[in-house]
Order: sequence, then structure tokens, then C-alpha cells
Amino acid sequence: MPDISLTTLVFLCAAALVAGWIDAVVGGGGLLLLPALLLGLPHVPAAHILGTNKAVAIVGTTGAAVTYVRKAPVRVRTAVRIGLAALAGSMGGAFFAAGISSDVLRPVIMVVLLGVAAFVMLRPSFGTAEGKGPATRARVVTAIVLVGGGIGFYDGLFGPGTGTFLVLALTAVLHLDLVTASATAKIVNVCTNAGALAMFAYQGTVLWQLAALMAVFNLAGGMFGARMALRKGAEFVRGVLLVVVFSLVAKLAFDQWA
Repeated sequence: MPDISLTTLVFLCAAALVAGWIDAVVGGGGLLLLPALLLGLPHVPAAHILGTNKAVAIVGTTGAAVTYVRKAPVRVRTAVRIGLAALAGSMGGAFFAAGISSDVLRPVIMVVLLGVAAFVMLRPSFGTAEGKGPATRARVVTAIVLVGGGIGFYDGLFGPGTGTFLVLALTAVLHLDLVTASATAKIVNVCTNAGALAMFAYQGTVLWQLAALMAVFNLAGGMFGARMALRKGAEFVRGVLLVVVFSLVAKLAFDQWA
């Protein structure tokens, strides 16, 4: 582990705590955690930053997933199927990532996110209640192929906002309320994070000691966020979702033009 000051260590642990909370409620914790690592460890190679980020994030995501599964009506078998498709999709996206310019993708993603925000704001009922009856087989297959494979591909290709996209897509395709969609997204995220972490670990690009310490705070934030989402319900998740979407747009705009 690199030589890190106490101030930097406190900053990184605090960022891990808040990121775990955000990620558990609606996804998008990486918007805070990854920049915090880049800011706190400016001389550490990018590969080690990414590997350490995954090692921290998977702990909080797993804790949130377990908390949700215990208390929310999550279809674990369907979530795992979507997660395996997302894992395969992310590997495909990573394969093509070298040939795609982020400068081209960022404006497209910003437009999509602004459209999503407008839709959520204009449709107050979106994600506040489940659709009538269980999802049909066709919708489950669509979720596996498009939500799992498609968003998994995006995660490997580009990445920012994957958790948020999962929540939105699962809500729309499977007619889930936002709380159940967040719970399902956590299980999918565990699958994709596990695959990525395995690759980073194989390459030796994980700062395990730092990751272990930050993971404790990320786990606490994730479990607290999951409990809060379960207690406060879909309207609370909807509000956090809009904040995260606009934050993601701002970050992408900064990366594109700053």
C-alpha cells in the first residue's frame, strides 16, 4: 500500500461510506468513490485505482444485496440470470473499449440521461408500484438479454451510471417498484463486480490493505442505505434517483468540456 496521510485516509473512508449509501439506494456510488480515489491517490497508476475501487464496491454492494433480499420481494433467480448476462456483456464491452472514443459516447449518454430525468419527473407514478401480476416470461427474457447483456456491455465499454441505468431499466421492463428494482440491481452488480475484480486481482492491480479498510465503511453505508430505502419507500428512492442522474450528467459534461 502506498504511503497515505491520515487526512487522506479519513477522506477516502468517508467517501466509501457515502458511496455505499448512494449505491444501495439507487446505484451510482462509483460517481463518488472513483473520483475520490483518483484525488486521494494522484500518483497511483490508474489500473490500481480501478482495481481497488472494485474491491471496495463489491463489499458494499453485497451487503446491500443481502439486506434487500432479507426484506424485499426480490426474485433472486431472475436477478442472478440477469447478472450472468451482464457479466458476459461487460466482458464484450471491455473487448471493444479500446476502439471507442469516450468523447463520442459522453454526449450521447448525457442526452439519454436528461431524457430519463424528464420522463421520471413528468411521470410521478413511475416506479411507485409494481405492475399487475408477475412479469411475463417474455419480459424476463427481455430483461436478461437487453438489461443484462446491454447494460453489462455498456459497463465494460464506458461504465459511469451503470447502477442507475440498471434500476431504471429493471423498473421499466419488469414493472418493478423502485425499491425492488434497486434490490435486483444490487444482485446484478455483485455479478459484474465479481468478474471485474477477478481480472484485476489476476493482474495484481488491487491495493488490498487500503481496499479492506475502505470496504468496512462502504459496507456500513450500503447496509444503511438499503435499510433506509426499504423504510422510506419508492418516493424517497425516486428523489435520490433524480439527484444522481443530474450529478452524472454534470460529471460527464465536466469530463467532456472542462
